[in-house]
Amino acid sequence: MFSRLHDYWTVLQEDRQKESKRVEKTGSQNHRNYLDINQKMSLASATFLTRRALSAAAGAHGSHEGAGRTWKILSFVVALPGVGVCMANAWMKMQHHSHEQPEFVPYTHLRIRTKAFPWGDGNHSLFHNSHANPLPTGYESSHH
Repeated sequence: MFSRLHDYWTVLQEDRQKESKRVEKTGSQNHRNYLDINQKMSLASATFLTRRALSAAAGAHGSHEGAGRTWKILSFVVALPGVGVCMANAWMKMQHHSHEQPEFVPYTHLRIRTKAFPWGDGNHSLFHNSHANPLPTGYESSHH
């Protein structure tokens, strides 16, 4: 792979030298513009071929053989204990949470009903929780 890249690079350099000699002889501005464009294109294609050769060489050595095993180990060693810690944290916070309703303050900019909801009695939201969501007049009941 590297020998083909070297051969291609040699041909590009020879073409560039021929073109620059021709431009020096003619002195034409159009040929100089052509030379600039040609140099940029050949440099871009050479860069692409170099990347391609290096990526092909990296794949030939089998560098991704242990990737599945690595992710499996990470899943069991990092992810599952992380989920367990998050569950324990949520459970402990739930134990210390007070279950009393906060005092209702009838702010004028909250719980505005310009038209009734299309379900139920029209005053309760779709996922209404009587303990956490007050109605415009206050909480529904205080028993829990």
